[in-house]
Amino acid sequence: MSQRKIIHIDADSFYASVEMREDPSLVGHPIAVGGRTGRGVIATCNYEARKFGVHSAMPSSRARQLCPQLQILKPRFELYREVSRQFHQVFNRYTDVIEPLSLDEAYLDVSAATACRGSATLIAEDIRASIKRELNLTVSAGVAPNKFLAKVGSDWNKPDGCFTIAPEQVAEFVADLPVAKINGVGSVTAAKLEKLGATTCGELQKIPLETLARRFGKYGIRLSRLAHGDDNRPVQTSRIRKSISVENTYADDLKDTGAMQLALEKILEELESRFHHIDEQYHPHKRFVKVKFNNFEQTTIEEVIPANGEHWLQPVAYRALLERAWQRQSRPVRLLGAGLRLNPRSEVREAQLALFEA
Repeated sequence: MSQRKIIHIDADSFYASVEMREDPSLVGHPIAVGGRTGRGVIATCNYEARKFGVHSAMPSSRARQLCPQLQILKPRFELYREVSRQFHQVFNRYTDVIEPLSLDEAYLDVSAATACRGSATLIAEDIRASIKRELNLTVSAGVAPNKFLAKVGSDWNKPDGCFTIAPEQVAEFVADLPVAKINGVGSVTAAKLEKLGATTCGELQKIPLETLARRFGKYGIRLSRLAHGDDNRPVQTSRIRKSISVENTYADDLKDTGAMQLALEKILEELESRFHHIDEQYHPHKRFVKVKFNNFEQTTIEEVIPANGEHWLQPVAYRALLERAWQRQSRPVRLLGAGLRLNPRSEVREAQLALFEA
């Protein structure tokens, strides 16, 4: 297979930048977009506000404490959606292999593009220049042979920058790359990797694959691949998931809750591994457990994941769901499953803003 050429485009403080474009008097002043009253939350802010420590997902009340002169603007989704459509009109001049992640972020596969002599870097720079000239907005771009590194690259020279990682530069680049740059590696996983002696991808490369697989399941295998700069995910032009799940049918029925809980632990490990492949695009809003009894009747029970920052993978929550599901018949189980209901992250962002605007 020929070498892929992937570009990741990420608009700079998108909502805030659009508002400053619409009202130039805001330029140079700290502004944010989000909820302004009650339990309002900041969706995004400009770089002037970030100098005071304001950031996205911060309660608006806290943002005002840090920056008393902060102006918090009500979000205008129709305007942002229209600007996003204009972004995509520019993208389509170069390729139709486009995977939107949100209104302000997308992957482009330009492997077969002929514009700019087929140079992915020149295409990225041309896209950036066109958006600045035509829309009076800035975007940052990452150019790389795969999605993982392209996304890392778009954040490298923010704002209003472009960073290219050529195929021959991958090995040297990832050697010093912090493991926290790997998608899905949050503070908990980073702490576990640090205990294994890995704070950089170069150090992660030295950990035996068997150790990673034993500690993290299938996600450990993916961690090893990404640490080497290897990511074979294609750019997906369509296909919206509604859910993701893992289920197992057992040769011998699970006859007691202890056996069910052990089986659930393995299912959750696999579910976590699978979700890490798509967590850039989707946000889980419900978790569920599915049980099929030995009489072939089945039941599913689910719950909304609290919108308080709680991580979706809470084993105690899944165990409680399993207990409630099993009590509906209290008989041996032949199939057990666990999963997540999903929303595209672009929709989640809008829904959260609408919720906290109240």
